[in-house]
Amino acid sequence: MIAVMQKFRGSSLTARALRSALFTLGGFGSAQLIRLASNLILTRLLFPEAFGMMALTMVFLQGLQMFSDVGVAPAIQQSKRGDDADFLDTAWTIQVVRGFCLWLAACALAWPVSQIYGEPMLLLLLPAMGLTLIVQGFNPTKMETANRHLMLGRVTLLDIATQVIGIVTAVALAFWLRSVWALVVSGLLSALVQLWLNTAFLPGRRNHLRWEKPAAQELIHFGKWIFLSTLVGFLYHQGDKIILGRYLPIDQFGVYNIGFFLASFPMLLGLMITRKVLIPIYRETPPGADPANFAKLRKMRGLVSTGLMALQAVFAASGVWLVDLLYDPRYALAGPVAVVIAIAQIPLIAALTYDQAAVAAGDSRRFFLLQATRACLMVTGLLAGLQFGGLLGALAGQGIAMIAVYPMVVRLARKMQAWDPLHDMVFAAVGVGIALGAWMINGDAILRLMPGVMPAALP
Repeated sequence: MIAVMQKFRGSSLTARALRSALFTLGGFGSAQLIRLASNLILTRLLFPEAFGMMALTMVFLQGLQMFSDVGVAPAIQQSKRGDDADFLDTAWTIQVVRGFCLWLAACALAWPVSQIYGEPMLLLLLPAMGLTLIVQGFNPTKMETANRHLMLGRVTLLDIATQVIGIVTAVALAFWLRSVWALVVSGLLSALVQLWLNTAFLPGRRNHLRWEKPAAQELIHFGKWIFLSTLVGFLYHQGDKIILGRYLPIDQFGVYNIGFFLASFPMLLGLMITRKVLIPIYRETPPGADPANFAKLRKMRGLVSTGLMALQAVFAASGVWLVDLLYDPRYALAGPVAVVIAIAQIPLIAALTYDQAAVAAGDSRRFFLLQATRACLMVTGLLAGLQFGGLLGALAGQGIAMIAVYPMVVRLARKMQAWDPLHDMVFAAVGVGIALGAWMINGDAILRLMPGVMPAALP
C-alpha cells in the first residue's frame, strides 16, 4: 500500500500523470452522478415531448460551445511558450474576441434553424444560449496552464462546484417553469460561476488584453486546424442528434437522448482523459524518441483502454435493466438504444488513445483530417442505416463507420510513431466479445427498435 502511495507523490511525470488521472476520474464520476440525479428528476418534472425539446436545445448549446474552441487549450498545452505571459494574454484576447463573434453567429442562425426544425422557440433560445459563449471567452488561461502541468486537483473541485450550482438551478427552475428556459438560465449561470471561481481561486496572474504578433501567428497557425476540427467534430459528435431530431417525433427523440446519455459515459470519460492527461504525456515523452517512452505509453494506453472497455461492457450488458430501474415506462425504449450505442462506440474506444498524439506534436492538420474523415463516415453510415433500417439501422451504421475509419487512425498513429498493433488486436477481440454478450442478453429488446416497432412500443 505504501509503495502504491509513493507513486502518486513527487513531481515526476508518472506521479503527475497518476494524480491527474485520479482527479479526472473523480471529477468526471462526480459530475456524471450529479447529472444523472438531475436527469432522473427532470424526466419526472417534464413530459417526453418537453424533454425532447430540451435535448434538441442542448445540441445547439453544445455545438456553440465546441465552435468556441479555436485551439487555445491544446495550443497552450503543447507550445514551448505555453507559460509565457505574452503568449497567454494573446491567446486570451483571441478567445474573448471569438466569444463575441460566435454570439453574433448564434443570432444569425436562430431563424433558419427554427424554420428547419419547426420549433419557433429556437428563435429566442439560440441567442439567449449564445450569451454563454461570451462569458466563456473570458475564462482565464490559468485553467489550461493547470492542465499543461498536470495539476488538476483544484480545477476538478471548481468544476464540480460549477456543476452542482448549475444543475441545482436547472432542477429548481424546471420545477417552477416546466420549460426549456430552465436550461438556458442555468447554463448562463453556470458559465458565470465557472468564470468567477476559476478567476478567483486558481493560482497565477490575471489575463490582460494583449496582441503580440509572433504569439498570434503561432496560435492562428495551430488553431486554424483545431477550429476546423471542432466544426467537423460537432458534426461527428452531434450529427446523430441533428439528423434524428429532424427524423424522429419529439417524444421519441427525447427517449433516444436518454439512452445516449447513459451509454456515452465511457466515451466522455475517455475523451476527457485523452485531452487532460495524454496530451502532456505525449508532449513530454514522445513515443518515437525513445523505446522506453513507447513502453510507458503502451502500459498507460492499456490501462485506459481496459478501464473504458470494462465500463462499455457494463452499459452494453445492462442498458435495458438500468433504464427499467431508473426511469418510468415512458422511457423504456431508451434501454435498447443505450445498448446499441454502447456496442457502436466500441471501435472508437479501442483506438481512442491515439487521437491526441498529433495535437501533442503540434500537427493539428492531421488531427483535423482524422476528425473530418470520422464525421463524413459517421453521417454517411447514419443516413444509410436510417434509410434501410430506421433507428436501429442508423445506430448500426454509426458502428460500421467507426470500424471503417480505423485505417485513418493507424495512418496518424504510425506517423506519430505511436501505433501499437498488439493493443489494437487484443481490444478488438475484447470488443467482439462484448458485442456478442450484449446481443445474447438484450437481443429481443434491441429488435424493438426495428422500423414499425418503436412507435407502437411507446406507451
